[in-house]
Amino acid sequence: MSAYRFAVNVTPKPGILDPQGRAVERSLPHLGIEGVSAVRVGRRVELTVDADDEAAARAVVETLASELLSNPLIEAYRVERAADAAAVGS
Repeated sequence: MSAYRFAVNVTPKPGILDPQGRAVERSLPHLGIEGVSAVRVGRRVELTVDADDEAAARAVVETLASELLSNPLIEAYRVERAADAAAVGS
């Protein structure tokens, strides 16, 4: 058994109202920032799964993403290996 690290990125589906994204976008001019549009705010969940292989670990993460971490009616998700994930913050 090995440990596999994944990230699940959840965002509103296209066409779904994103009030948090709109609030961020409206605040940008007050910060002197221009030229930024179509802001969408989501969430990121990082987790480690112990499994026999990467495919089995990914299957667990896909199940979690579709049944627990996202609302399939209004949200889309993307699963990625943590090694492939971009660094956040710094």
